[in-house]
Amino acid sequence: MSTLLADIEMFLRDHQIAPTRFGKDALGDRHFVRQVRDGRRVWPETEQKVRSFMRSFAGREAA
Repeated sequence: MSTLLADIEMFLRDHQIAPTRFGKDALGDRHFVRQVRDGRRVWPETEQKVRSFMRSFAGREAA
């Protein structure tokens, strides 16, 4: 099973989205990705929101 950070990095690369844009769109926090890269603890509820955002984004792109 991959980590949240690895999944975010792959998402950013695959969708060519800036980390600040990702954080703002997913959580309203432009610093989220930088802070996670620096070791920020991510609560399960936050991880759920991020993963839900990534799933819905991929669904919108496919449509």
